[in-house]
Amino acid sequence: MASESTIACPCCGRESGPPHRNTTFPFCSRGCKLADLGRWLDGAYALDPVSGRLEVVDPDEAEELDPDALH
Repeated sequence: MASESTIACPCCGRESGPPHRNTTFPFCSRGCKLADLGRWLDGAYALDPVSGRLEVVDPDEAEELDPDALH
């Protein structure tokens, strides 16, 4: 019997089941899913405008983005 693969929840590290059995995938729970969304909304996560890579940002140390710098 093939085992179902699991991954670590990106928020808390607990085991998260496969997408067909876990409606909050890749998160282990609704709470972790909402906590991650809150981090995006608070500005703790940001996409680098040049590389497109995810960066974790300390909101207290973040600089204001100059919209003209993107053009």
